[in-house]
Amino acid sequence: MSASFTSVTSPGRVVEDRSLPNLAVPVLDDAMSGRVHDAAISRQAANGATVGPSTTRAHSMVSLIIPTKNEAPNIAWVLESIPDCVDEVIIVDGRSTDATIVTALSCRPDVRVIMQENIGKGEALRTGFRAAGGDIIVMIDADGSMAPSEIPHYLHFLENGYDFVKGSRFIGGGGSRDISPTRRLGNKGLVHLVNGLYDAGLTDLCYGFCAFHRRYLDYLGVSTQGFEVEAKMVVSALKSGLRIAEVPSLEMPRRFGHSNLHTFRDGIRVLRTVLREHDSGLSGHAVQQVRSMVHRPSARSSAVPSPAGRP
Repeated sequence: MSASFTSVTSPGRVVEDRSLPNLAVPVLDDAMSGRVHDAAISRQAANGATVGPSTTRAHSMVSLIIPTKNEAPNIAWVLESIPDCVDEVIIVDGRSTDATIVTALSCRPDVRVIMQENIGKGEALRTGFRAAGGDIIVMIDADGSMAPSEIPHYLHFLENGYDFVKGSRFIGGGGSRDISPTRRLGNKGLVHLVNGLYDAGLTDLCYGFCAFHRRYLDYLGVSTQGFEVEAKMVVSALKSGLRIAEVPSLEMPRRFGHSNLHTFRDGIRVLRTVLREHDSGLSGHAVQQVRSMVHRPSARSSAVPSPAGRP
C-alpha cells in the first residue's frame, strides 16, 4: 500500500494570517516549485486559495508531548509559546537533575508531568503517547529549536483529510539555523534512500516536529528507544498507507545547553532502522538477505563446543 504524500512549498509568495500573530502562511500558486500530490490541494492552488491554518477549528482535543531532560533554561520559553489550540500539555521527563520540572510547573501549572522509566527519546515519546487524552497528538522538542507557534499549520492538514503531518526544514518557508554541514549531508542521503526504497517524495527525515491522529498510533511502530524513533514513525506511516503532508518549519539553535544528539552514532541507528523496515518487493528481499548474512553467526562461533578432554 502506498501513502498519499503532499509537500507544501511556497518559495515565492508568503502572506500573513492576521488571526495568527507572527505566523507566516504559505500560499500555493501556479509558479510554486514544490511537489503537490493531492488533487484537492491542487484545485485550491489553481483557484488562488490560501493553504494555511483555518480560522475555525472543529473541536478535536489536541495533546502536546514534550520529552525533557535537563532543559530548565529552555522549557519556559517553549511552554509560553504554546498556542491556545493545544488542550493538553504532557512533559515526559527523563529524570532531570536540574530545575526542569519546577520551572515547567511554575510557568504552566496545568502541565502534566510523567517520569520516564527507561532511557531514550523513543521511550519518552511512547510514554507520552500512551498517556495522551487527545484525538490529535503533536510532538515537539524541549530545547527551543522548534516553534510551538507553527502547530496550527499541522492541525490544518490533519483537519482537512491528512493522517500524519511532519515538519520539513528543506521546503519553501522552512529552514535551519542549527544544522551542521555533516548533519545536512547525512539527512539528505537518508531522505534519498527512503524515497528510493518506499517510493516517497520526502524532503526531510530526521526532524521530530510531527502531528498525527491518535487512531493511527498503533500503525506508527513507536518501538525504538533513541532518536531514530522519528525516522521509524515516518517509515511506518509510509508503509501503512497514511496520507502524509510536509509543512515548512524553521529549526532554530537550541536556546541554552548542549544537544544530546550524536551525529554519527544516531545517523547509523537511523540507517539501520530504515533498512530493517524495508521488507517488501525485490529490493526489500535483497536488503533483508544482506542483513541476515551480516548478522549470521560464523561457523566457528556457532559450532557446539566439544566436552573437555575430547577432540
